[in-house]
Order: sequence, then structure tokens, then C-alpha cells
Amino acid sequence: MRVCVVGGTGNISTPIVKLLQEVGHEVTVFNRGQRGPLPAGVKVITGDRKQRAVFEAAMQAQHFEAAIDMICFDAEDARSTVRAFAGARHVVHCSTVCTYGVQYDWFPVTEDHPLRPISDYGRNKVAADRVFMEAFYRDGFPVTIIKPTTTFGPQWSLLRQIAWEASWVDRVRKGKPIAVCGDGRALHQWLLVDEAAPAFVFTLGRERCLGQIYNMMKSESGTWADYHRTAMQVIGREVELVGVPLDTLLAAKVPNVEICRDIFSHNSIYSPARLLRDVPEFRPRLSLEASIARVYEAMCREQRVPDSDLETWEDRLIAAQRRVGAQTLA
Repeated sequence: MRVCVVGGTGNISTPIVKLLQEVGHEVTVFNRGQRGPLPAGVKVITGDRKQRAVFEAAMQAQHFEAAIDMICFDAEDARSTVRAFAGARHVVHCSTVCTYGVQYDWFPVTEDHPLRPISDYGRNKVAADRVFMEAFYRDGFPVTIIKPTTTFGPQWSLLRQIAWEASWVDRVRKGKPIAVCGDGRALHQWLLVDEAAPAFVFTLGRERCLGQIYNMMKSESGTWADYHRTAMQVIGREVELVGVPLDTLLAAKVPNVEICRDIFSHNSIYSPARLLRDVPEFRPRLSLEASIARVYEAMCREQRVPDSDLETWEDRLIAAQRRVGAQTLA
């Protein structure tokens, strides 16, 4: 099929573009042209999707058979996508498990769980999803919605629980302790981007996937303490994990702590059973250790491990937590 990927150079969309080509699709990407390079043979249309009329006209002029929209973030984006790809056989929209929020009624969370988003990101994705599903039921717009959990890859640095930052990798290499939230026992699911790509690529053209919403993740889960200890094995050094309450992390204004507040401090376990049933090509098999190793190798190769000696907030935080512990024991 002639497929357009809106985005195409991001964390998840890069392996999607690669796999689309490998299985024989004719691939075009639409983006602002700020990243690259792309595989040979991939066509590029440069533009800004927020310029609605220009974007929609460009997409309509190409008569794409299918599209995968990786950068649809709100209801207006979704309405624009519906107009841009009117007449397509299939459109896959990348949503997020953040639409469920963190007040869960059951585990693992299934696609029929109530939606209680707590962040603007989650609320805007809910609004976008609703636009697509209304278009499906009202007009037969051929959409599928995929909700990834934490999906990481070599474009990013290695994740951590308490913040969106990467100097912790250097702390481990230098033998420094690292902080986790609480006791580090919040449950989570992680997926390498290469293993996410089949969920998007092999959904295309499947009639049974039209009008469906799918959670996308590995069935297995683990704690953040497990995650960090696995990363230590990959890095080759074991350090102490120091538990710090979430309220303390927030009061200390840890840089980029919002990811912990909104997601990583909570148990987050979702069911991919529906996706595994309908898209059998989606079968994540890589271990967490192997997945972390791929990202760590890319960070080292590209010299993207920040120098932890330039950051002092974590040493101060750990020292303060240890003083509290000592006072409590006294």
C-alpha cells in the first residue's frame, strides 16, 4: 500500500517506517524536516501539520491508501487527520495509556476501563480519540487507535523512575547511589520501540482492526527497582537505591519530576490481550535486559551520557533523605 506516516522520525515512528519498507509498502513521511536521515526510498513531504489547510491539501493530493498518525495530540489535530485522509482504506492513530489516568478499577487495565486522565497530555489524547471514534461510527472513517505504554529506544536516553533525565547512568558508572520513588516497588511495563513497530504496521489493512482500540505493551511487568537493577547489570556496576517519598521529590523540585508524579510513581499494568489476538505479528520477546542494552550501547556510541558531576541535586536529595532516616532511628 501507499502509506503516509505523519511524523516518521520519532522514537516509535522511526522503526515503523523501517518495517513498513521491509514488508513492501511504499512509504512517505510528512514532518517538519528537522530530523533524519530516513531510509533510502522513503519519500518526504515537508510541512507543519498545524497549518491545517496546507497539510490537508497535501495529503489529499497524494491519495494515500493508508496513514499512521504519530503526532496527533488533540481534537483539532484529529479533525484535521480525518479531513486529510478522507478516502483512505485505513488510518492508525497513536494514542496513549495516559488516557486511563492512575485511579484504576481493575488490573490489568483493559480497553473498556473508564478514562480518568490527570495530565493535559492525557486529556487531549482522550479528546482526539473521541473525534476518531465519532468519525468511525458516524461516517465509517476507517480508524484504529493504539495506546502504547512506556516505549523506549535508542533515540532516547535510558529512562529512570523519578525524573526525565539521564545523568543517573553516569552515577551508576561512577558508583554513586541513585534515588527511586518510595521503595521503588511501583509496577510498570516497558517496551523497546523495535518491538512496537509490528503493532502499527500489521494492523494496516486488517478489517477486524477497524474501529478498535488496542493497548500496546508486553504482558510482563516489573518494579522500578527491578528496572534499575537490570540497568546496573547492563552498565556493569551495582549501586545503592535510596528510596525517597514522592512528596519529598516534589518539594525538592527535582528537575522534570512530572513524569514520576503523573505516571512512574503509580502501579501501571495494562492488558495487551486484544492486540495479541488481532495482530499476531505483535509478539514482543526481547528481555528487559536486552532492551536496555540496546539503548545504553547507543548512548555510549553517540556519547550521550551526561556527566553526573555537573549535577548536585541528587547528592543533596540523598543526603537529606539519609538524615531523615537517621533521625527516625534515633
